[in-house]
Amino acid sequence: MAEPVLEIRNLNVDYGLGDRAVHAVRDVNLTLHRGEVLGLAGESGSGKSTLAYGLTRLLAPPGVITGGQVIYHPAQGSSYDVLALSDNGLREWRWAETAIVFQGAMNSLNPVHKISTQLMDVLKAHEPNMSAHSRAARAREMLKLVGISADRMDAYPHQLSGGMRQRVMIGMALILQPQVVIMDEPTTALDVVMQRQILGQLIELRERLGFSVIFITHDLSLLVEFSNRIAIMYGGRIVEEAPANTIYRDALHPYSKGLLSSFPALRGPRRELTGIPGSPPDLAGMPAGCSFHPRCPKAFEPCGSAIPVLGRPDTPDGAGRSVACWLHPAEQPVG
Repeated sequence: MAEPVLEIRNLNVDYGLGDRAVHAVRDVNLTLHRGEVLGLAGESGSGKSTLAYGLTRLLAPPGVITGGQVIYHPAQGSSYDVLALSDNGLREWRWAETAIVFQGAMNSLNPVHKISTQLMDVLKAHEPNMSAHSRAARAREMLKLVGISADRMDAYPHQLSGGMRQRVMIGMALILQPQVVIMDEPTTALDVVMQRQILGQLIELRERLGFSVIFITHDLSLLVEFSNRIAIMYGGRIVEEAPANTIYRDALHPYSKGLLSSFPALRGPRRELTGIPGSPPDLAGMPAGCSFHPRCPKAFEPCGSAIPVLGRPDTPDGAGRSVACWLHPAEQPVG
């Protein structure tokens, strides 16, 4: 396993304060290794985007980080906690070390500014000593890298297709060559053909530039194909984490199995699509015990009274995975 580039330790994020606070992310532990694609899957409301905004300190009020650490390991120099950075330190870290492609990225471009202006603004803010000619050359280079002709530099966002706008956003995220790129539902508004083109190009860029990716989506089928590892979130917690092939072939948590049963297989025998009954839990009034037990077809006695610990299961391949389920009690807790 490659060395870690980003470690999330016992991260907790709430919306609001006091007794009425909603616990949106609870005791999350995740490690992103250098050069890998880590997929983060779960239904809407499971805490995926809140986790991304929490670790980058982009939470809007009333969101607040109530505990934990986000340890960043730069390519050179000592590791540090992102949550302890000053405002100036945080400004230097964002985009230069870690970039984010936001949910609804196609609408994130400023409609009244040219593509060239928006790409070069990033360079102007983080590399003020770079000449205007060098900034323009770097912007053209990034457009070419994401498959857009340099003659589109002077185009406005409305003159580009949805796929091209998404490519511009990816190019903007990579223009400072960050070590980590967080992609929050980056292909949701695109058709399946464009999704495959964008993701294929992203993997090609990762292999060329060597950055790491946290890929957030509700579409587990995408992650199975494009991720090295997958973490499943439910009710603000990680309930399972394993290599992508392991999740696909032998998911342990009933929720993971439910997600896998919600999309058809492209190959092999036909199987019935079952989905998951019920609705995700209300984070303001979580059920006791395992938060999935009201919807779980395999729930039994301890599920409704005690929260299972995320840890290494007692299975032959347990060393490379973790799960929080009473069907597979943790042999060794994570964190």
